[in-house]
Amino acid sequence: MATLADVAALAGYNKSTVSRALTRPEMVAPETLTRILTAADQLGYVLNRTASQLARGRTGLAAFVVPTLENAFFAPIIGGAQAHAAASDLHLTVTVAPLTSASEVAALSRLASQVDGLILAAPRGDDTHVRAIGAVKPVVLVDREIPGLPSVVADTATAIGAVVSGLAARGHRRIAYLGGPNGSWQDPGRAAAALSAASRAGAEVSVHGPFPATFAAGVASAEEVLAAGATAVVPYATALALGLMLALRGRGVHVPDDVVVSAEATVTDALGAPGIPAIDVDGESLGRAAMDLLTSGGQDTLRLPVRVTWSG
Repeated sequence: MATLADVAALAGYNKSTVSRALTRPEMVAPETLTRILTAADQLGYVLNRTASQLARGRTGLAAFVVPTLENAFFAPIIGGAQAHAAASDLHLTVTVAPLTSASEVAALSRLASQVDGLILAAPRGDDTHVRAIGAVKPVVLVDREIPGLPSVVADTATAIGAVVSGLAARGHRRIAYLGGPNGSWQDPGRAAAALSAASRAGAEVSVHGPFPATFAAGVASAEEVLAAGATAVVPYATALALGLMLALRGRGVHVPDDVVVSAEATVTDALGAPGIPAIDVDGESLGRAAMDLLTSGGQDTLRLPVRVTWSG
């Protein structure tokens, strides 16, 4: 098992600097922090923190970290986590940090010093950066897996595969998958599930993106979708679906008669047309499960099933 001395030797710093970087990263230069975190990651070194830190409730605060406030996907997850936190006499604070740079790690570490634990939704954060926060305080990941860190993941990839299979069974031979943000942890698995399901069903999936999970990106994707000749589209996020639907209708393409676009159940129900697939992630359950792991000190990797329904 790697030691602090091993990390210091590989990174080229003394042990006191390495210790400071791993416990108080805001106190070292960003380039120093990056070198040390990279060395620790290469060696598989993680500074373990016991669950007793959280159990002692030194502040009575927990933090939920999201990469953006533009994606509505996180709202019910935060709600579920907040409800469970209240039941555990914890107050939940929410902050935005994509964790894509060493400077963001340093800033989040300052917050970590003021809370008892964190739930991290970091779909695009580098493993090294995420591990750095886990070295400071207990963390639980949401919709992301990193060996050695507890996590709760919605099995959306399996659901997307089921949607593609269902679309193919309904006669769709050309299906488009609209990918998520660049670097998203979930996106490669979702794209692979779509391609695999299409191959088994004798259909074709074209993969597009990356796209931010926003309404505007959905609007911008319409030209690619039409050029691909797709009669069905499976987007990474509901915001993409809504933007695409509006853009297609603006071009005289009827949704869902001409092109079927999957979304969540509230959207497909509102359209009132049969045969539209809905992928529904139970965000509240994700949030409750993540907070339960955080408060109990659990080290599990949980995969929660995702429901697929068809309108009509």
